[in-house]
Amino acid sequence: MLSSGSNGLGSHSWTVYKTWKKLQGIVQARTLEIDGDSLDLPSVVAVSRHGCLPALHLSENVIAKMMSRVKVLESHLAKENYTNGANADLAEYAGPGTTDLPAINRACMQLSQSTVLINRGKGGHATGIQDWNLHSMPLSWVKGTILVRSNTNAQGNSAVSPATVEAMLALLSHDILPLVPLRGSFSSSGDLVPLSYIAGAVEGNADVWIRTGKEHGYNVISAKEALERARISPQILGPNEGLTLINGTAASTAVASLSLYDAHQLAILSQILTAMTAEALIGNVDWQHFIADVRPYQGQMEVAQNIRGFLAGSRLVRSAASEIQLDSGLYQDGCTLRSSSQWIGPQIEDLMLAHRQVTMELNSTSDNPVVDSIAQDTHVCSNFQAMSITSAMEKTRLGLQMIGKLLFAETLEMIDAKLNHGLPPDLAADDPSLSFSLKGLDGNMASYMSELGFLTAPVHAHLPSAEMHHQAVSSLAFITTRYTAEAVDIVSLMSAAQLYSCCQALDLRVMHLEFLEEFQPIARRITTDSFRQAIPSTPLESIHAKLWKHIVDEWFATASMDLQQRCHRTVESSISIMTEGVSRTPFHIPVSMATLKAWRGRMLSEMRRVYESARSRFFICPSTVERLGYGSKTLYRFVREELGVPFHHLTEPSDTNSCFGPATDKDKTVGTWISIIHESVRDGTLQACIMSILDGVLHGDMEPDE
Repeated sequence: MLSSGSNGLGSHSWTVYKTWKKLQGIVQARTLEIDGDSLDLPSVVAVSRHGCLPALHLSENVIAKMMSRVKVLESHLAKENYTNGANADLAEYAGPGTTDLPAINRACMQLSQSTVLINRGKGGHATGIQDWNLHSMPLSWVKGTILVRSNTNAQGNSAVSPATVEAMLALLSHDILPLVPLRGSFSSSGDLVPLSYIAGAVEGNADVWIRTGKEHGYNVISAKEALERARISPQILGPNEGLTLINGTAASTAVASLSLYDAHQLAILSQILTAMTAEALIGNVDWQHFIADVRPYQGQMEVAQNIRGFLAGSRLVRSAASEIQLDSGLYQDGCTLRSSSQWIGPQIEDLMLAHRQVTMELNSTSDNPVVDSIAQDTHVCSNFQAMSITSAMEKTRLGLQMIGKLLFAETLEMIDAKLNHGLPPDLAADDPSLSFSLKGLDGNMASYMSELGFLTAPVHAHLPSAEMHHQAVSSLAFITTRYTAEAVDIVSLMSAAQLYSCCQALDLRVMHLEFLEEFQPIARRITTDSFRQAIPSTPLESIHAKLWKHIVDEWFATASMDLQQRCHRTVESSISIMTEGVSRTPFHIPVSMATLKAWRGRMLSEMRRVYESARSRFFICPSTVERLGYGSKTLYRFVREELGVPFHHLTEPSDTNSCFGPATDKDKTVGTWISIIHESVRDGTLQACIMSILDGVLHGDMEPDE
C-alpha cells in the first residue's frame, strides 16, 4: 500500500486518485456550492466538462461576509475617498475622481472589450476566411472562468454583492455562454479581456455574443437577447463591480485547473505504459525497493512502487522467478526503462507543487482593491498578478515534455528491431517485407516530440512592458496556460500512440512465445526419432537442452526476416549444434548425412507449419492477458474489449470468429484505431480504467476481475 508521502506535498498518486473520486461524486450529484474557500480541481472539471451547476452557498456567514465589505466601500465613497475602479481611474497616476460611478463601470468594459472575434463565430458570414481561427475560447474554459471568478467574489473581499455573483452563476444555469476572445490577455491586471466579455454578458451588452444550446443545435445570439429569452434582468453593476468582475486571475486559473487535472492523469498513465513496455521488451525488474530507498526522493520512490504494483503477476518481465530468461546480449536494460522512476519522479513532485499553487489561487482574492471589513479600509495591491499560475503552468508543461520524451523513447524501442529484444521490425505481425505496420508511428512521435519541445520554452521570459509602462511586469499566465493545454493534447496523442504500440507488442511477444512452447515438444520428438539409434538417451537429453536454447535465441535474433527465411536460418544454424553434440557423445554410432538432411527437412517443415497454425489461432483469439501483470492486463482489456481496437495484422485467419467478437472494420487505418484510443484519453473514458488500476495499487488489491 502506498503511503501518503513525506516530502510535505503528499503522495501524487493519492492526490490524483482522491481528485478523481471526488469528481465522480460531484458529477453524480450534478450540483455543487461555492463559498469562496473550498473550490478545487474536481469542482472546476465537473462544471467545465460535465455540465454540473454551481450555486452560491447562501449561509448567513457567507452573506454577512460579502455585505460587510460592500458597506465598507459605500462608506468610503460617501466620504468621497477615492477608490481605484469605483470612483477613480484605474491608473495609479490618475487625476481627480468622479461621482458618475456607472461611467467608471462602462469605462472598465470599454478598456477591455477590445480584441478580435471573427464574425463567422458570432453567427454571421465571413466570406473568404472560412479556414481562419474563430479566436474564441473553448466553452469549457468559459464555464470554468465563470465558476472561478464567482468563487473569488464570494469571498467578499472585493465588495461584490451576492446578487452580482448569482447573476454570474445564472449564465451557467441558463446555458448562456459568452464568446470570449482567445488572445489579448497578458495577465497583469488580471485577465481583463476574457473576464470583460463575461461581465458584458451579465450586463446584457448587445454586442457581447452568446453561444446557447447543446452540441449541433446551438445558436449565437446577443447577450441582450439571451437574457431576454431566459427572462433574466440585466445586472446593474454597483460601485467597483465593473472592475471587480474583470480584475482577477480567473481565466488563467480555470484553464490551469483543467490542464493540471489532465497532466495528473497523464503522469499516472505514463507509469502504466512504462510497465507495459517493460513486459513487451521482456525487461528486468529494475524498480526494487532498495534502489529507491538509497536515493529517497519521494517521487522516485512513489513511481517505483507504482510500477512494481502494475507489474504484479506478470509472466513476461525477467526476474529470478521468471519463466523467461531471454539472452538479449545485454546484462541490463537500456536507460529508458531502467531510469523511468528517476525520470518521472521529479515531474510528479513538480506537479504536486503546481497542484498546491493552483488550489491556493482558486480560493484567493485576486483583485485590486481589496476591502478589509475589520480595519474598515480599502487597500490597493497587485493580487491580480498571476505569477503563481505562471509558475505552476511552466512546471506542468516542462513535466509534460519530460513525460513525452519518455513515451517517445519507449515507443521507438518497441518499434526498432535492434532494440526490442526479438520482436519484428515495426511490430509487424506479418512478413516484415510486406508489412510496415507501425513504422509510421516513428515519424508521428518525432513530430509530436518536436512540437512539444517547442511549446516547453518558458513563456514568462518574453514579457513586454504594457499599458503605457503602467504594467511593466506581466505574468502572461493566460498565454502559458493555453500552451500548457496544447502540451496536454500532444502528450495525449503520444500516450495513445504508445498504448496502441504496447498492445501490439504484447500480442506479438505472447504469440511468439506460444509458438515456441508449442514447437518445443515437436522439435524434441523429431530429434529423438532421428537420432535415438545413434545416441544414448542421457546424452541426447543434453543435446536437446543446448539445441532448444539455440533455437530460441536464433528465432528472436532473426525477427527481421520473413517466415520462410527465418525458419531456414534457424534450422540451418542448428545443424552445427547437432553435429557437435553427436561428435562429443561417447559410444555413439556415426550419423549419416542422410539422417541430418532428413532431420533438417522435418524441422523446417514442422517449424513453419506450427508457426502458421499458432499465428492463425492467435489472430482469432489472443491469449495475451494470461501472461500480463496487473496494470497491463486491465489496460490491455480496455483497449481490446471496450474500445474494440484489434491486434493489427494483414494476414487473415481461416476462421473469422474472434473471441473479442466478430471481425469487423478491416479497412480501418492504424491512425483510426489510435484516434479511438486518443478520444478515450481526452473524453475521460480511459480515466476510469486508469483509476481502477491505481486503486488496486494504492489499496494493495492487485487482482483484476476475471
